[in-house]
Amino acid sequence: MAHNSLQDPFDPNTSLEHAHGHAGQPTPDNHALPDTSEKIIDRAVESTVVRALFGGNDMKRRRFMQLVGAGGAAALIETFFPLKTAKAMAQEKAGSIEKTDLTIGFIPITCATPIIMAEPMGFYKKHGLNAKVRRAAGWAMVRDWSINRDVDAAHMLSPMPLSITLGAGSKQVPYFMPAVENINGQAITLHTKHKEVKSAQDMKGFRFCVPFRYSMHNYLLRYYLAEGGVHPDKDVQIRVVPPPEMVANLKAENVDGYLAPDPFNQRAVYENAGFIYLLSKEIWDRHPCCAFAISQEFASSYPNTFLSLFKSIVDATHYASKPENRKDIAKAIAPKNYLNQPVIVLEQVLTGRFADGLGNIRTVPDRIDFDPFPWHSMAVWILTQMKRWKHVESDFDYKKVAEEVYLASECDKISRELGYDDHAQTYTTHVLMGKTFDPGKPEEYVKSFPISNL
Repeated sequence: MAHNSLQDPFDPNTSLEHAHGHAGQPTPDNHALPDTSEKIIDRAVESTVVRALFGGNDMKRRRFMQLVGAGGAAALIETFFPLKTAKAMAQEKAGSIEKTDLTIGFIPITCATPIIMAEPMGFYKKHGLNAKVRRAAGWAMVRDWSINRDVDAAHMLSPMPLSITLGAGSKQVPYFMPAVENINGQAITLHTKHKEVKSAQDMKGFRFCVPFRYSMHNYLLRYYLAEGGVHPDKDVQIRVVPPPEMVANLKAENVDGYLAPDPFNQRAVYENAGFIYLLSKEIWDRHPCCAFAISQEFASSYPNTFLSLFKSIVDATHYASKPENRKDIAKAIAPKNYLNQPVIVLEQVLTGRFADGLGNIRTVPDRIDFDPFPWHSMAVWILTQMKRWKHVESDFDYKKVAEEVYLASECDKISRELGYDDHAQTYTTHVLMGKTFDPGKPEEYVKSFPISNL
């Protein structure tokens, strides 16, 4: 993993034993993230203390580190706060799950498959938890539940932990995104009256809806339109509509189409209201969609509970990635208290054999897939789009934010423990509509677009 020029020993991505010996002088290690539960607990304690000390002000924290260095910082904090004692007390709790009864918020879409199925299919119980999922009507609701501690963890859109950590669209609260829930799994669906549409240019003047401002749906729709020469804030209308309300809005012709999560693309076909114009994988294959998210405060307060929940989600996600399990999963998540959808609709989404609303039966096995690994490069791409469309006004360090929020190395460690494959790196290039994104040059990428709000 790449490291910043000045590594903060109290940054949530590192622990004191990986800190600099002197201010501004990096150690030769690779900024490895904690690989034991003890180190994770130490890191959580350090992060909590320093955030309380500096009130989350990264600029003041960095200036402090430049002045006194890592060793001086630890010694100074120890003079008025028993840091070592706090760590020891936290370690005494290690080994037992502090809180077994949990509530996890979710939106009723197939992107939430691992989080939902982990309840009826026993993955939470397997890892020592009595966890129940709680259905929300929309993303603002699940965000507010999580921030206000009405739920312990949440199914969120993969940009949301980044936006919440940056204070974009909500109060600023540090979040972790330990794992991606699904990759691909979205589509542009248009009303049946628009079957003649062939390109983005044909969509000028359209009214679209997406499920949330800070969503892959919004950013992928904007990317597709802009690549086709259509400005998403000038040539079309894009408004937010909760996913369960999208089909009704399409049938009523309140919108011409949407880029939405399933099953609402397939449900539009099922109800003869719309057709699947483009799968999101045709814009960016293996893009992230939804994720498991949790506040850094919860992770530090209940470190063993957090690790058990993390393992449950990673385990369930890998199970969902196997095609032979998809029909059983469709039956498990179809009931009213989960997705409340016909099994046949969910099977079409999860197996990738589906009617497209144009008279075709298509076979696309990876229409939706499941891979928990939260690439840091995915986070950097999302942040570039937030900047491109001015969804966040403040300046920030792309890599620092990506590595603070997306827990790639921890996810790999848990995958290894569970017997699944891991990764040699946390950054990679991504290809969108034939164009390669280099995560090492985010500002250059942001400035390269002829259509933007900059």
